[in-house]
Amino acid sequence: MTNNFAGPAVLVTGGASGLGAAVVDLLGKSGYRPHVIDRRRPADGVPWAECDLADTRAAEAATRQLAGQAGGLTGVVTAAGMDVPGRLADVPAETWERIVTVDLLATAAVIRAALPWLTETGGSVVTVASTLGLKAVGDATAYCAAKFGVVGFTRALAAELAGAVAVTLLVPGGMRTAFFDDRQAQYRPSADAALNEPGNVAAAVLFALQQPAGCAVREMVVCADTEPSYP
Repeated sequence: MTNNFAGPAVLVTGGASGLGAAVVDLLGKSGYRPHVIDRRRPADGVPWAECDLADTRAAEAATRQLAGQAGGLTGVVTAAGMDVPGRLADVPAETWERIVTVDLLATAAVIRAALPWLTETGGSVVTVASTLGLKAVGDATAYCAAKFGVVGFTRALAAELAGAVAVTLLVPGGMRTAFFDDRQAQYRPSADAALNEPGNVAAAVLFALQQPAGCAVREMVVCADTEPSYP
């Protein structure tokens, strides 16, 4: 990854793996300065703060730390997410609530903490929902609740910040990442499943961030053209 220490600073949650890592890589190659919040170290040379996003106060503190370290922020991409599929009665309450916290409440916490810098720069926010934030399925009550929440939160935020901060809702379909690796066999995609490459979705994130002042991409659905969960 090429580091441009004079470029615009963009904070990426979950930037050590999956979609977040693809976003970080593309930003670095495109003249941006990615900064990461994650539990794991991102790519070499990328400034980061170690944080469990299930602790939303810690997520806010990590955001302020990195914003100060970067000298401001021009963008935030909330790519962190998790899921543990299962029936509501079978998923432990602590796990169910952690999914909602990481996927929804931490999204709001990081953006809230970043707003002073984003409003100063007229920056951009890209939230990452899911096609399961538009179409509900069984055995995913926590994930659907969280991602439906991200959709509603982002639409409300776009109305609230109109003219001050550009807000984009990104709705990706399934991607070829490690997101599915730890699941029980019945919840893993089949070998021939229609999955998109995370780099394709990262390119959509970059497109949203590169819009000129006064122009906002409000919503994007990005998926493999045979994605079964959309529409």
